[in-house]
Amino acid sequence: MFLCDPFLPELKGLLLFILVVLLATYFLSKEEPQNFPPGPPALPLLGNVFSIEAKQPHIYLTKLADVYGNVFCIRLGRHKTVFVSGWKMVKETLVTQADNFVDRPYSPMVTRIYSGNSAGLFFSNGAVWRRQRRFAMTMLRTFSLTNSSMEQRIWEESQQLQEAMEKEKGEPFDPVPLLNNGVANIICQIVFGRRFDYNDAIFQSMLDNLTQMAYLEGSIWALLYDSFPVLMQHLPGPHNRIFSSSRSLEASIRAEVEKHKLDLDPCNPRDYIDAFLIEKENNIPLGFDDGNLVFCCLDLFLAGSETTSKTLQWGLIYLIKNPDIQDKARAEIDHVIGQDRRPTMADKPSLPYTDAVIHEIQRIGNIVPLNGLRMAAKDTTLGGYFIPKGTAVMPNLTSVLFDENEWETPNVFNPEHFLDAEGKFVRRDAFLPFSAGRRACLGEGLARMELFMFFVSLLQKFSFSTLDGVELSTEGVTGATRTPYPFKICAKAR
Repeated sequence: MFLCDPFLPELKGLLLFILVVLLATYFLSKEEPQNFPPGPPALPLLGNVFSIEAKQPHIYLTKLADVYGNVFCIRLGRHKTVFVSGWKMVKETLVTQADNFVDRPYSPMVTRIYSGNSAGLFFSNGAVWRRQRRFAMTMLRTFSLTNSSMEQRIWEESQQLQEAMEKEKGEPFDPVPLLNNGVANIICQIVFGRRFDYNDAIFQSMLDNLTQMAYLEGSIWALLYDSFPVLMQHLPGPHNRIFSSSRSLEASIRAEVEKHKLDLDPCNPRDYIDAFLIEKENNIPLGFDDGNLVFCCLDLFLAGSETTSKTLQWGLIYLIKNPDIQDKARAEIDHVIGQDRRPTMADKPSLPYTDAVIHEIQRIGNIVPLNGLRMAAKDTTLGGYFIPKGTAVMPNLTSVLFDENEWETPNVFNPEHFLDAEGKFVRRDAFLPFSAGRRACLGEGLARMELFMFFVSLLQKFSFSTLDGVELSTEGVTGATRTPYPFKICAKAR
């Protein structure tokens, strides 16, 4: 029937006209300013989207620097993104030119999730972002870092984690759900003022949605959505779960906010939500409204759960694959703390090898392989190339953590990277798992405390291994964070 349609010639003409317009638009947009960064050849309209390896995009993007240099451009649809690689160039972008690369570019996906780029902590810009970031950092200090009870809370949560592992009686089990539970409960106590039972259905639903968001926001599906938003919003596919998961999380957080309103005491804030509501009642401007409270809580919950949990997961994998390193760290812990005393952050300087192991897990685990997109606030130069105002720029953290000019054995799990000849812990400038500059992870201090307390308490009580003949993979699936393939461990009580 369609082949005999009398309007077929007109339809063909219309399609041809649309194609000509699109091609003309593409080639006009291809014109670049003089001395713009080079990059790989791009397909008309599609750009380099389908050249990017879906499971390991950071590897592909890091290798491009070997061909085009540490500052290069790829096209996502018609949009150009400049990638910056290597410690020196990333430092130039995030630290030396921090003020110029502090804002986020427009993102159709973010706009749909956050109701615009003025919401939340991670994707907002300008005065709203500055005010909300300062407030969040103050609240983290108030309810965690300057509160000695936070160490006690982390230790108590580690006891819950240990009890759950002991129930496995040394048999193989999946540690990921338990680690997610334990880590998420720390940020829950700061944001919501309480911890959740590991079997709580609402808590588990929140964690499931969080995992979906963390993967999909950094996946090829997110790139496709941002490159072709008009088309993608009408198509089925995994990208739609980004929005359904975010809506579910928002509903759970909104319910917590409403509970807080019922017994709010302006003179005695219990947590982040209380403090935010008090600012709202005092008519403080710049983002202190119910809608933005939900988005800020969402960002804190995402950052405070995903990255630390993933670090612990990779930590178990690398400790099992390197039993000599696991044994050496445990021996140091036994010597300094023993098996029964509660560890404290005051023990950290006396545990240089254990500290080096944790840092090396963060480095080689490469939890956040890329970074958040930045945008040039004015015309500038990077690596001798011209970067026009408004250009999207992505600092590649993988290229820093594996920079051959900064690390002696970048592709090997080697705690000696963080030790001097006398076995004392040393800091490394190119250690950037939390990024750097004005957009560096605002929860870095809390994350460091959690990693130290969780790792030490687990090594005090268990010897970790896996089934004989099983080789744990150090590859993973990359989204906003890098996730290990499913694995099982044995936790033998000491």
